[in-house]
Amino acid sequence: MLSSNSFALDISLHGFLQGNYSFDTASSNPDGGDFKWAEERFQLKLDAAKEPFRLFIKTDAFFDHIDEKGDVELREGYIDYTAKKWDLRIGRQVITWGLGDLIFINDVFPKDYEAFFSGRPMEYLKKGVDGVKVGLYPVFASFEFIAVPFFEPNNYPDARRFHMFDPMPNVTNREEKDPASNFKNTELALRIYRDIAGFDASVYFYRGFFRKPYLIPDDLNNTTKITLHYPKLSVYGASLQGRALEGVLSLETGYYDSRQDRAGTDYTVPNSQARFLIGYQRQLWEDFTIGFQYYMEYMHDYSEYKKAQPAGFPKDRKLGQLATVRLTQFLMHQNLRLSLFSFWSPSDGDYMLNPEIKYNFSDHVWAAVGGNIYGGGERWSQFGQLDKNDNIYLQLRYEF
Repeated sequence: MLSSNSFALDISLHGFLQGNYSFDTASSNPDGGDFKWAEERFQLKLDAAKEPFRLFIKTDAFFDHIDEKGDVELREGYIDYTAKKWDLRIGRQVITWGLGDLIFINDVFPKDYEAFFSGRPMEYLKKGVDGVKVGLYPVFASFEFIAVPFFEPNNYPDARRFHMFDPMPNVTNREEKDPASNFKNTELALRIYRDIAGFDASVYFYRGFFRKPYLIPDDLNNTTKITLHYPKLSVYGASLQGRALEGVLSLETGYYDSRQDRAGTDYTVPNSQARFLIGYQRQLWEDFTIGFQYYMEYMHDYSEYKKAQPAGFPKDRKLGQLATVRLTQFLMHQNLRLSLFSFWSPSDGDYMLNPEIKYNFSDHVWAAVGGNIYGGGERWSQFGQLDKNDNIYLQLRYEF
C-alpha cells in the first residue's frame, strides 16, 4: 500500500509462470507434428484501487514452441467506477452469464475452443471483449447492461494441429468477413436478476451475431472461393437456480432468433433454435461432488432447412441432445483433486471424456495431468470429427 495524508492507493501485483504441453496419442497432427500445444507463459496481474476507482490489468507473455514465436497478450484491462446504486466498467473484460457447466446458452460471449480441446487451464476457455458494462441496483432487481462495439469471434482449433471436418477441403481461397465496427453493429446485452423464493432468477437479452463462422461458396457447382461470415443473432433467455432435492438444481432456456433467415430457407445462415438445459449437482460424501446436465436444442423450420441444404452437406438434427457428468473427489487435505468430465450426445452418438489429476505441492506450486478422448458419431458431428485428436496434457504452474 502507498499512502500519504491526501492520497491512499491499494496496489497488488500477482501472477504466475506456467508450462503447458499437450501431445497426440491417436495420430499425428495434419501438419505432421505430434504436439497440440507446447508453450511457456508468464502472467502479471495488476490491481490498483482508490475509491471510487479501480484499475485491473492481466497480461500474458508467452513463447509457442510449435509456431516458434513469442508474443504478448492483454487478457483483461479495465477501469471500474463504483457508486452507491450503480457501477461502471470500461475496457477489456471477461463476461460470464448463464448456469451451464461447459454448455452455453445465455453466455453468448466469445470462447476459445482450441484452448479447451488442447488441454489448457480452464480459464483460457473464456476470451475478453472490449466494451462497457453498467450495473444498476434498485431495490426490486439488479440490472447489468453491456455494449460491445468491436466484434470478437470464437476461436476454433487450428487446422494444422487438429483433424476437423471440412465440407469443402479442396477450396483454399477463403476470406473471413467480420461485422463492421460501427454503431449499428454494436452488440447489446442485458441481464435482469433477483432472488425469488430462495432461487436466483435471471432473464437475458442479446442482440449481435453468431460467433461461429458460416460458409458462403461463390458457386455451389464449381466453388473457387469461400467467404466466412457471422450472421445476425438475437437471444432471449432465462435461468433459475437454487437448492432442491438435497442439492443444487439449475434450469436455463434461450430462444436463438436468427435474424437473417427467420424462414429457414438460406443454407448459409443457421435456423432459429430453442435451447433448454437442466442441471443438478450434489455432494454425496465429504469432498466428493457429482453433477449432471441434460441439454436440448430444437431447430425451427426444419423442413425448410432440409430442402435448402446442398447435396453432400451434413444435415443437423431437428432435436439435438447432449448429456454431461462431472465427478470431483478431493483427497489429502484437498491438495489432490481427481476429476472426470464427460459429454455424450444421445442424438449424434458421439462423446468426449476429460479425466484429470491435479496436485498442489504448496500454496504456490501445482501440476495437473489429464487427457481429452473423443469418439463415436459421424465424421462431421461435434466430437466425432475430433476422433483422431486424442491427447494427453501437462500443466505446471508457479503462482506468486
